[in-house]
Amino acid sequence: MGYRGRRPKPVPKGHFPAHIDAYTHDGRGVARIEGKAVFIAGALPGEDVEFSYTEIHRDYAEGKVETVQVAAPNRVEPGCPHYHLCGGCSLQHLAEESQIEEKEKLLVEQLRRIGKLDEVPLWEPLRGPLWGYRRKARLSVKNVPAKGRVLVGFRERGGNYIANIDACPILPPAIGERLHDMSEVIGKLTLKARLPQIEISMGDDRAALVFRVLEDPTAEDLEHLKAFGQRSGFDIWLQRHGPDSMAPLYPEQPAPLRYALPDWNLEFQFMPTEFTQVNGEINRQMVNRALAALDPQPDDSVLDLFCGLGNFTLALARKAGRVVGVEGGWSLVERARHNAAHNAITNAEFHIADLGQNLDAEPWIKQRYDKVLLDPSRGGAEEVLAYAPHWQASRIVYVSCNPSTLARDAGILVHQHGYRLVQAGVMDMFPQTAHVESIAWFEHD
Repeated sequence: MGYRGRRPKPVPKGHFPAHIDAYTHDGRGVARIEGKAVFIAGALPGEDVEFSYTEIHRDYAEGKVETVQVAAPNRVEPGCPHYHLCGGCSLQHLAEESQIEEKEKLLVEQLRRIGKLDEVPLWEPLRGPLWGYRRKARLSVKNVPAKGRVLVGFRERGGNYIANIDACPILPPAIGERLHDMSEVIGKLTLKARLPQIEISMGDDRAALVFRVLEDPTAEDLEHLKAFGQRSGFDIWLQRHGPDSMAPLYPEQPAPLRYALPDWNLEFQFMPTEFTQVNGEINRQMVNRALAALDPQPDDSVLDLFCGLGNFTLALARKAGRVVGVEGGWSLVERARHNAAHNAITNAEFHIADLGQNLDAEPWIKQRYDKVLLDPSRGGAEEVLAYAPHWQASRIVYVSCNPSTLARDAGILVHQHGYRLVQAGVMDMFPQTAHVESIAWFEHD
């Protein structure tokens, strides 16, 4: 007989009491019931709650809060009426200061446990707006005849269905208050059942919407979408297949989106699907903090790894003698070169390389650099740190979207390459969520 896998354990029905003892890195409360850990969404440490089970596993269970009997002092009323349904946020019930404190605790715990660092000097957290900050998002779309409308938004909390919402306060108001309008215009399209996603991208002065479609729109569909772009002021793009198939609909030749770093007299141009930081205010503060820590001098040579479209590189070039930026994709490298030219910067060069692979053949990797900046994806920078002895850099700044891989790589820098951690801190790039962005500064004597 073939193996068919374990059947899922039945989920107990009803509401159950629990006392919350701890807190997880993803923002759930932890209770112990009959010796088993239960992770309860929406619960805070110190609270007595009634909850319902959502999943049962062999060693643990999952649930969600139904009622709070005794509330923690740092519980607040969520700022969004859809919070208990929508899965776009996970921490609106936790006070702002406590959100940051929990993120700091996680960062310190990871640096000590994974990185084996005894001392973790903390920077003051970087803070920005709590609402209307999210400039990049992917909204799911689903035509639901039973509801008589097209749903546009994030997935429901703990589920695969799309939350039935009309507005989103973490998106900029120009976008977040137009979800109902998006729903209405998609409802008029012949392909409304074949349009699964809208990618949102916003610059300093305008926004672009990329509609992902699974079949070609009719002429009437195109007119509806153009009219929506004219009414809303949004650039409208269509993507029929992969990223290379993206094409503008309205206007026919849109200018690139843009954002500025005014402290460095820089303007960056980008296309809607190209990576940019989601929070404009935190990005400005982050660049300033990184540059202050690195303190590039006119005769310095600086290496910027995982450089993207040049977000840090061009600011570094304003101060350093030479900057080398490296990124894994051609489109971003070309965008970085374009942005350097756009800002009349001539002392920055850009290279394409997979920084997770052997780089021995790359002429720039074994050169000496005075300062180094790292801004990797969630997987971290473990592979490229093998080349740190070649750089002989006196300072390294590491920007991270994953505290566990930052901690691992911090351990490598400190215990294998002789650096010391000067300061580390969180950056509240994603308020109301459990996502932790952080930055760390290392020096070598």
